[in-house]
Amino acid sequence: MSRALPKYNKRRVAFVGGAAAVALSGAIVAGSALAGTPDRSSGTDGARTLAAAAPTTITCPDVASRLPAVPASAQAEVDRNLTLLRTQIQEANQRLADTVGQGGPNFVNNAILGPLKDKRVATVNRIATAIGRTAARPAGLDALAPCTLNAGGTGTGTGGGTATGTSSAAASAAPSTAATAQQPTDGAGGGAGAISCPDVAPRLPAVPASAQAEVDRNLTLLRTQVQEANQRLADTVGQGGPNFVQNAILGPLADKRKSTIDRIAIAIGRTSAKPEGLDSLAACTLTQ
Repeated sequence: MSRALPKYNKRRVAFVGGAAAVALSGAIVAGSALAGTPDRSSGTDGARTLAAAAPTTITCPDVASRLPAVPASAQAEVDRNLTLLRTQIQEANQRLADTVGQGGPNFVNNAILGPLKDKRVATVNRIATAIGRTAARPAGLDALAPCTLNAGGTGTGTGGGTATGTSSAAASAAPSTAATAQQPTDGAGGGAGAISCPDVAPRLPAVPASAQAEVDRNLTLLRTQVQEANQRLADTVGQGGPNFVQNAILGPLADKRKSTIDRIAIAIGRTSAKPEGLDSLAACTLTQ
């Protein structure tokens, strides 16, 4: 037995030594693989090149102030499309906020600004077509379709105001705020004065739930119309004769407001008593 023990020990040493060699080889291979793997924390993913240090918004040329006098027969269609232009900017700004850090260097232009331009071209053309049915079709409006990215600014709408609106829920939850906001908030500075219009919301009866959304939309439109008129007032200081403001701004504004107020009354009147006398709130005045 004494002669068998050395052979056993030799086999055991050989086995242990072989296992150690295999383990060492595995460690070397693993170390080599890890050494060839780039450190993800040492650089940024190429798809995240757009993370902005400061908030950005989309700015678009004003369309409403570039329109000629709108025929009464086209007013409703023009108003709908001006509202749509503002909605398009809101949606593009929301998409801009939701996709910060996504895509390559051309992501914003290809995925947001490009499609927005296409939508605006189609909408602006509908405005021109509506006016052209009964008056001279305005030319050159397509040049107002492209928009730009504005760091830290506010995206403008189609009538000189910001591309914001009051949602149905917000308007129904806070009617007093909606009524107050109908007063011009960005009146022309300098010597241009500002346009003041009667509040419509406080003069309304209880609005049926079935009409609330339509009433809210039209109250928002009334505010937008005042903003657009004030912007046009500021943009045309010094132009025209003594009746320019009345004929080119206040008169068309009264017509727009009358149509919008009528839609509010009709919406309420479908399921309740139609409010009377709201037309008296259509006329606005110039204040210094």
